[in-house]
Amino acid sequence: MHDHLVKATADGVRIYAAVTTDLVNEAICRHDCYPVAAAALGRTMTGALLLAANLKNEEALTIRFDGHGPLGKVTADATPEGYVRGYVDEPHVNLPLNAKGKIDVGGGVGTDGLLTVTRFTGLRHPITGSIEIGDGEIADDLTRYLAISEQTPSSVGLGVLVNPDFHCIGAGGFILQPLPEATDACLDKLEANLQRINSVSHMVEHGYDARGIIAEVLQGFDINYLTTTDLAFRCHCSKHHISRAFASLSPADLQSLIDDGHAEVVCKFCNEKYQFSRAELEQIRAQR
Repeated sequence: MHDHLVKATADGVRIYAAVTTDLVNEAICRHDCYPVAAAALGRTMTGALLLAANLKNEEALTIRFDGHGPLGKVTADATPEGYVRGYVDEPHVNLPLNAKGKIDVGGGVGTDGLLTVTRFTGLRHPITGSIEIGDGEIADDLTRYLAISEQTPSSVGLGVLVNPDFHCIGAGGFILQPLPEATDACLDKLEANLQRINSVSHMVEHGYDARGIIAEVLQGFDINYLTTTDLAFRCHCSKHHISRAFASLSPADLQSLIDDGHAEVVCKFCNEKYQFSRAELEQIRAQR
């Protein structure tokens, strides 16, 4: 089952749901994530895709958790076209299971800092909102962010299931938002459904696609399925972009790289390595 996101509505509610197992596994491989980092980064990337699904084309969104925990910052960029990239400062973090016997994402992220969401809408300055991190488990904090910073009552569910061999066997999530016309009976039914359903990661592990997740969350509702978007881990870094960055260096800094005879640049988001020879660096200097 390829990664995908589905939008749907029902009487008094809208919902976006996603399956993200493959892109989480790519992030795990690219960054060599241990389970705590894999779960934190996977949830953050999935959350970013769900929030970005409400943007217009060519807009983008960045989510950053900076809770001063052992993982450091956890960052994800996403677009409404279904592309996401992300990284965690310290991917090699081992923590014991939490009190519920699950991966301790909150302990890894930390709770002494901010969750920041930045929307790039094409305006001169991006739109940024932030809140203090609550439990660091990602989903609850995003729910609080939407309620506090964007005044949008929501329920966010995120899950990443990682095997002992560091392989993700199920990842996904949903954002559920009651509409202004939602009745008390509708809200009561939603609350009952949310208390009943299985975790998103286990639903995906058992073969549920995004429509199946929506059907579970909205059991008893007449669901109107809308669009489906394919999802993928994709970074927009390139050797050309890095060459342009080198060209913006001061003459002394660029000459220092030439004197070294070689330069290597590693993209934080995808861990791709770019090599530049002395001849390439001299060409960049000449083209300035």
